[in-house]
Amino acid sequence: MFVAGILTGLVGACVLGSFVIRPKGAAAGEVQQQYTLKLAHGLDEQHPVHKAMELMGARVKELSGGKVRIDVYSGGVLGSEVNCLEQVQKGELAMTKVSTAALEAFMPEMKVFSIPFAFRDSEHFWKALDGSVGRKILMMGVKDHFMGLCYYSSGERNFYTTKKPIHSVADVNGMKVRVMNSRVAMDMITMMGGSPCPIDWGELYSSLQSGIVDAAENNWPSFVTSRHFEVCKYFICTGHQRIPDMLIISTKVWDTLSSDVQKILLQAAKESELFQRKLWDEKTIECIAFAKTKGVEIIQPDVESFRKACEPLRHQPGYEATRALFAEIQAVQ
Repeated sequence: MFVAGILTGLVGACVLGSFVIRPKGAAAGEVQQQYTLKLAHGLDEQHPVHKAMELMGARVKELSGGKVRIDVYSGGVLGSEVNCLEQVQKGELAMTKVSTAALEAFMPEMKVFSIPFAFRDSEHFWKALDGSVGRKILMMGVKDHFMGLCYYSSGERNFYTTKKPIHSVADVNGMKVRVMNSRVAMDMITMMGGSPCPIDWGELYSSLQSGIVDAAENNWPSFVTSRHFEVCKYFICTGHQRIPDMLIISTKVWDTLSSDVQKILLQAAKESELFQRKLWDEKTIECIAFAKTKGVEIIQPDVESFRKACEPLRHQPGYEATRALFAEIQAVQ
């Protein structure tokens, strides 16, 4: 495992209030002490990520012979994504799920995921994340007291509009497009000729309905579960961004775990990652079929026109930290 040996488990340390001692001479692979780890996130319990975390918890329990337990807290009961990240950094919370976009404030290199068309397609995306560049990115937060265990899919982002279809980047000219409160997202829309409007997610439905914005962009499950299909009848398959979620663990907790428990967590996390990908793909297919029944027109645009319009973005000031990673990602075949 790539992390084993990078961070050394300490002997006799405090893990969430429990004193952990690995007896000398304990057999390799045999967990000697009880561990309870808290994992919190803001998603509902039907979300593919939550279901993957439940699988991880079950596998950790099985692999450890019941010695390690993961308590999963969903729906933001322990705080927002930022709150949970801060708790992880302090070692008050063992694990959380965070969008890599939210990590940009800590590590400017994380902007690489938000750069439009950084990945050629889904196959290229997962090859990069499963390979050396993906493993390197998981370790980039160690200096800030957290490290990545695995990635969870949040699909690809596409446009959807209220009044007119988009067939090429020229059609975006003059459109008011809702984006995340992200510098990269706003720069992207500007490059396309549109007007970026960072509006809170909870206000987006009414903003689309009233004409405050003409369009938005997100993945298929978000489009359907938010009921945006009720006011947006055009869905444009640009696939312009692939921004994954990352399951992270506090290094202040990780350092207290025995090497056996570390290996179990890594194995269970990877299994949950693969399980979540499958669930996400199934959910996406289900949402596409549902949207069609609601009269949504699915458009396959001239993606190359969008790619060319966004090409200068990564060369702009403020993106220097992403350039080495971007080159490594592009080199993945």
